Amino acid sequence: MLKRKIIKRLKEWKDNHSKCALLVKGARQVGKTYIIREFGKQFYTNTVELNFEKDRGLRSIFDGSLEVDHLIQQMSLFIPGSQFIPGETLIFLDEIQSCPNARTAVKFLADDGRFDVIESGSLLGINYKDVSSYPVGYETPIEMFPLDFEEFLWAMGIDESAISGLKEFFDDPSKIPDELNSRMISYLRQYIVIGGMPKVVDTFVRTNNYNDVFDLQQAILANYADDITKYSAVPDKPKIRACFNSIPAQLAKENTKFQYSVVEHKGTARKFGSSIEWLSDAGIIQLCHNVSLPAFPLNAYEKSEQFRAYMTDTGLLTAMYGYDMKAAIIQDTLKGPAKGGIYENLIAGMLAVKGIPLYYYRTDNGSIEIEFLITDNSSIVPVEVKAKNGSTVSLNKLLEDSSIEKGYKLTSKNAGVSGKKITLPLYLAVFL
Repeated sequence: MLKRKIIKRLKEWKDNHSKCALLVKGARQVGKTYIIREFGKQFYTNTVELNFEKDRGLRSIFDGSLEVDHLIQQMSLFIPGSQFIPGETLIFLDEIQSCPNARTAVKFLADDGRFDVIESGSLLGINYKDVSSYPVGYETPIEMFPLDFEEFLWAMGIDESAISGLKEFFDDPSKIPDELNSRMISYLRQYIVIGGMPKVVDTFVRTNNYNDVFDLQQAILANYADDITKYSAVPDKPKIRACFNSIPAQLAKENTKFQYSVVEHKGTARKFGSSIEWLSDAGIIQLCHNVSLPAFPLNAYEKSEQFRAYMTDTGLLTAMYGYDMKAAIIQDTLKGPAKGGIYENLIAGMLAVKGIPLYYYRTDNGSIEIEFLITDNSSIVPVEVKAKNGSTVSLNKLLEDSSIEKGYKLTSKNAGVSGKKITLPLYLAVFL
């Protein structure tokens, strides 16, 4: 079993919730179903699982009365051997986006209080119009992402004490022993091409075969394409696919923002804006918005029309470039803008998995351009990403602002401090 941090969050919910279901959101294949099953095995006497895509007949349970005793009776009829013991049973409603009436019923199941309820779904932001009544006030949402770099290291056999040792270099930046730094950069390159999809990581751990990794990633990408076909409106299908397929090209250019003209010649936000929203709601991409001013709070200065789009899983991004990209990254022979885009995608994923909103800053004349802005105790912290060890003209300029106390330069080189600028190897971004 791959060790996942989210188990701790599920346990905190179990210990502290009061008549409130848990909604686990996230893109397909991030491991939601598996981890909830494991959680049920560890902390409940019984788990009653209803997967509304695997068994469409289960949807009829929620077609009539949503009174709890009636629902329990119906579930016991449809699921032989199911047991409902108050305080000891977890009801797991999987792929709940395929049964809007079940989403409505969550309020009544949670308010009843006899059984804990966890919902899971991959396209909940897409099917919202089909739900007649949301369980507002009876639902705690959390988002699940692919394995982060720390979880990837666990899967690769690196124990927690060793990772804690790495954190010391983040907390007190100083030169990391060259052999250790080289080894961690090597692991990071593996993570870039493998990514964090659990099945992909588990396969690599077992087989050590990049061909198997690529085949699985292609299958996941095909599933995403199927979802577009299945869940989007007919007029939107080709537009969503075109936006999705443009992501590698977007990140391989020296773009300052997502360009609709890359999707289609003379493409416009009016034509493709809703397609980007669909991909974001599906959890396939993460949006990083430009701000007009690098000041707290960042969302007050967001330029909604200017954004960059990153794949939620960097391994899938590299797979979209083709198999040869993996060798180029592992052997560090990749050159040009595509490399910068891939490493930006890596850091975007490291921030997103921690729940950090994604923002960047670029002046209108391009004199300053910073890949990411984060906050620390109401102070803005600029983060500049360098696939190699280039100069940081933009970061240096921004650090001249007395209100900015520090900034990070992330690079493939070693750690160090120069005034307010903290240089860290890219893999230490996992501790930001």
